[in-house]
Amino acid sequence: MTIEYDGTPFKGWAAQPGRPTIEASLRDALAGTYASYGGLAVAGRTDSGVHALAQVASVDVDGGPPPVRAAEALNTRLPDEISITAVEEAAPDFSARYSALSRTYRYRIFNRRSPSPFEVNRSWWVPRALDEDRLAAAAALLLGKHDFRAFTPTETHHTVFTRTVERAAWTRRGDHLDFEITAQSYLRHMVRTLVGTMLELEPAEIAACLEGRPRSEAGPTAPPTGLYLVSVAY
Repeated sequence: MTIEYDGTPFKGWAAQPGRPTIEASLRDALAGTYASYGGLAVAGRTDSGVHALAQVASVDVDGGPPPVRAAEALNTRLPDEISITAVEEAAPDFSARYSALSRTYRYRIFNRRSPSPFEVNRSWWVPRALDEDRLAAAAALLLGKHDFRAFTPTETHHTVFTRTVERAAWTRRGDHLDFEITAQSYLRHMVRTLVGTMLELEPAEIAACLEGRPRSEAGPTAPPTGLYLVSVAY
């Protein structure tokens, strides 16, 4: 399943007792559409308030509509903020999580002096002028394999902090300044902390942080409202 969603009203992807989540909504829809289902997996467990343009989930189902009609059937049971845009049959050993080769995220900054009501919960409003050449230089430093422990919370379940970044670049699109990054996997809050750091620190300081420095040496974590899971490659 390919899924898009506005993460604003949800407490992230992962199901939590008594709290609205993307996973809980999808499980409710699956339970109402199929006689049984199991093995639900997702490409990326997005945090509270984070959006997705093409999240991918896989699931084993029985006793319901075929793939060609599955999206329509499931969407009737999903809240307006979630839409399944495509469903296709997968190989028996396919997993949306473990079969993924890379994931691409976009962080969107709304960069003009006045706010916009249409950008609320869709981007991070930054009214000040930004040095785009400096941001480009900082993004170039991220390419390749680095120790990103400075860009994830100190208290973490991660034991390995090295990640390999395939692509990282800033792009100006009118009043929007977008940061896009592609990697196989990420640390928690990694993309948002990279964005917050690039806005505050010089490239030389960021280069030092990529050598395994503590979290305290990096910059702030950008708010979740500007983060989108753009695509997953298999």
